[in-house]
Amino acid sequence: MKNIIITIGILIFCHTSIVISNAQDVNAVYQLVWSDEFSEHGPPDPDNWIFEEGFVRNEEEQWYQEENASCKDGYLVIEAREVDMPNPIYREGSTNWRTSREKIWYTSSCLKTQTKHQWKFGKIEVRAKIDARPGLWPAIWTLGVEGEWPSNGECDIMEYYRGMILANFAWGTDQRFKAKWDDKKIPIEKFGEEWSDDFHIWTLEWNKDSMKIFIDDELVNEVDLSHTINESDGINPFHQPHYILLNLAIGGMNGGDPSETEFPSRYLVDYVRVYQEK
Repeated sequence: MKNIIITIGILIFCHTSIVISNAQDVNAVYQLVWSDEFSEHGPPDPDNWIFEEGFVRNEEEQWYQEENASCKDGYLVIEAREVDMPNPIYREGSTNWRTSREKIWYTSSCLKTQTKHQWKFGKIEVRAKIDARPGLWPAIWTLGVEGEWPSNGECDIMEYYRGMILANFAWGTDQRFKAKWDDKKIPIEKFGEEWSDDFHIWTLEWNKDSMKIFIDDELVNEVDLSHTINESDGINPFHQPHYILLNLAIGGMNGGDPSETEFPSRYLVDYVRVYQEK
């Protein structure tokens, strides 16, 4: 029995040493260069974030506005609401999806660090809790600062819709507004029935050679950056600075049908942290 206890003690000591060693290795490589902990009650810090406004992309149902984002109890709360409001850009007879809608039925927020903060290479870490009900489309993503989409490069650190968790990379083809995708879709059931009831950590590790996306330290997708050259201009969009976007979309081309979902819906972000190599 004594030998067994000694053996268990050695195993515990070794495991602890490995964990400490790994943590020390990470700290030796990276240093924190920017974060938002959302600890101040009230609106998100205007030194860190700007907001999208209106109907923006993907024929989504929500009207983006600043009022749907706030900091409370140490979290960023992005709240999607069901409303009945006139569309201020409605034009009778229009065939454009933004201006042909007479009404706004949902509002939400999209925050981005564009013009405020941008980074090239390093590690981005976000702890968040998503709402996985039908019709909802929360995301954590980055876009390059130069060029039009998709030739500026897009990295979807997290998207969720229609029962799938996504981790994607996109860059330019020889056709304008048509992306080349390296995407990964994982059924949310793989993570467990009550997985979306808890907070999880999404991480992007990015250097000149590769980009890797992790969920709770599990690698879910990676791309070799020698393959991400735009066919349109020969530029590698992942060799330029990117900014971060956080948003909760509804419906649209991918989000699904929200009609059976009870609103409001809340997407909670505990923190956003950016590290770079020392």
